[in-house]
Amino acid sequence: MRGSLNSQGSIVGIHGSNEVDVGHCLRKLRTDRDFSIRNLAERSGLNVNTLSLIENSRCSPSVSTLQQLATALGVPITAFFETSIPKSHISFLKAGQRQKAAFAHGTMEDLGAGLTLGGGQPFIVNLKPNADSGPDPIVHTGHEFVLCLTGHLEYTIDDQTFMLEPNDSLLFEAHLPHNWRNLDNTPSRWLLVLCPSDEQDHPRERHFTAEIFHRKED
Repeated sequence: MRGSLNSQGSIVGIHGSNEVDVGHCLRKLRTDRDFSIRNLAERSGLNVNTLSLIENSRCSPSVSTLQQLATALGVPITAFFETSIPKSHISFLKAGQRQKAAFAHGTMEDLGAGLTLGGGQPFIVNLKPNADSGPDPIVHTGHEFVLCLTGHLEYTIDDQTFMLEPNDSLLFEAHLPHNWRNLDNTPSRWLLVLCPSDEQDHPRERHFTAEIFHRKED
């Protein structure tokens, strides 16, 4: 299965060199753990036929289905979208070559292509009008850096509110509870760098999950 998750939570097809085969990833994750389809069905609570259809690219799983599978396999949901592209010491990506992930309120682009900034990852986030991170505050380890590129972005950190306009930046300790939202009736675009101090921490999933992670779109 090659594609992304749309706003309704289903995989949709994409084109280009950065395609991801979710069905293949699921099969590999399952076989790496020596699980049969029946074992995985019992662990996830999903139907054997459903799993077979997903692995053979004949069914589009919802976000909730992928989350059930991720929990059963003991992996983050993003594991279904990892590519086999080898990591490099240098990451130079033209604008059209960056991998994209779609979430409920917009898209984000991976600027690192697997290369990290001391454990951190840089993203371009394209946020829909009036979208926000939700009612629950985000907390994770390490630091977070934000650079507003276009539009207006509001960050609330530990009860302090910061209004970001183009070229405004923000760097803070990410253990402080924080939320973000687009204040405009037009899309906003920003650079986000997440630098957790714990390699087991996955702050991207705190920012862009739950009903969120609809992965990869044109």
